[in-house]
Amino acid sequence: TEQAVAVAGGIIGGILLSVLIGITAYLLGKKIHHLLSYEKLTSPVKTTNAIFQDQANSEIQLKSTSRSTSVPFIIPPTLHGRDWSNLTNKEQVQEDSDPYMTPHSGPRSSFHSLAGAYVVGTINPALYKFPEDKSEMDFPDGNIGRLWFSIEYEQESERLLVSLMKVRKLQPPADSCSPFVKIYLLPDERSYLQSTTKRKTLNPQFDENFVFQVSSKMLLQRTLKFMVYHVDKQKKHHLLGQVIFPLKNEALTEDNKLVIWRDLEKENLEPPSEYGDIQFSLSYNDYLGRLTVVVLRARGLKLQEESHAVGVYVKVSLMNHNKFIKSKKTAALWGTPNPVYNETFSFKAEQTELDTASLSLSVLQSNKGEKTLLLGRVVVGPFMYTRGKELEHWNEMISKPKELVKRWHALCHSM
Repeated sequence: TEQAVAVAGGIIGGILLSVLIGITAYLLGKKIHHLLSYEKLTSPVKTTNAIFQDQANSEIQLKSTSRSTSVPFIIPPTLHGRDWSNLTNKEQVQEDSDPYMTPHSGPRSSFHSLAGAYVVGTINPALYKFPEDKSEMDFPDGNIGRLWFSIEYEQESERLLVSLMKVRKLQPPADSCSPFVKIYLLPDERSYLQSTTKRKTLNPQFDENFVFQVSSKMLLQRTLKFMVYHVDKQKKHHLLGQVIFPLKNEALTEDNKLVIWRDLEKENLEPPSEYGDIQFSLSYNDYLGRLTVVVLRARGLKLQEESHAVGVYVKVSLMNHNKFIKSKKTAALWGTPNPVYNETFSFKAEQTELDTASLSLSVLQSNKGEKTLLLGRVVVGPFMYTRGKELEHWNEMISKPKELVKRWHALCHSM
């Protein structure tokens, strides 16, 4: 009996020993296989081409079925064996003499020099694109062209830098178009800077830079004016449109380069009226009960003195039954008979009041130390107070709620 027990114990011990040896061999083999696989992946020569070849084959298969916009996501080679220098803040920077920075010779793949790297997946670039501003290319009906430019101001040298970028969708008088642009810094209308002429294109790309010398004190009183011309075969110039851009509402610094686009406007070719003209927009929001006036510009004003000491501003007054309700005024612009304002004012006015309300716009001249002078005035409103263009402007505003209706009006000296 004791002999049988010893034999059974030996057999059981042998089985347990065999199982233990087998488990140890399995674990050791798995570890060796893992190390060999890691070395294979990080091999800088043999496996990279194979992986890229597989990637290329997979891309060919994808292209044969559908267009794929995904790109490989690459793991760079390991960084061991490089020289590093310690910095005082415990950061590290790589030395320029790193041998791994030298590109490998041989044929370049579509991924250029990626030796030692391997592909772990793909990413979709469309998920990381910024949305485009489609409003820049949304041209409304009746558009005669759109101009792009950028501006910045150098405080130390007192220079205004203007970059003329491009114009799109020009509407020339003939089939062909050879455009160029004149740039003014108002109120100086005697001198200008001019771009090159682009031949036979409705969408000229200029990419030209211009410099105006202007002091920081006078900068916000100035206005940029872009005039786009077409040159015909007889060398005659035809004005296609203009852009007026006041600088007073912009924060111009060297660190703030503004890129701007504006639609071209047709120039008022009619001569100014006796006391000058004023251009403004009207809009009425029937939901909010709000009347909005945008004072744009005036032209041909009869100033009492041609001097920088003469300031010109516009006073906008809301009346009801010829009784004064409220008034607001623009900033004063100095020394120009053609001021550009671009200022917006809003008044509270219920829809039931529009039949008895009116707006008075007075252009006033203020001399330092002297009395304010009236240069001209215009009143817009219902049939009770106005006729002609002033009545048409008011009625069009009411018929087009929430839309800005823009018009020129002749100034009168007394009303």
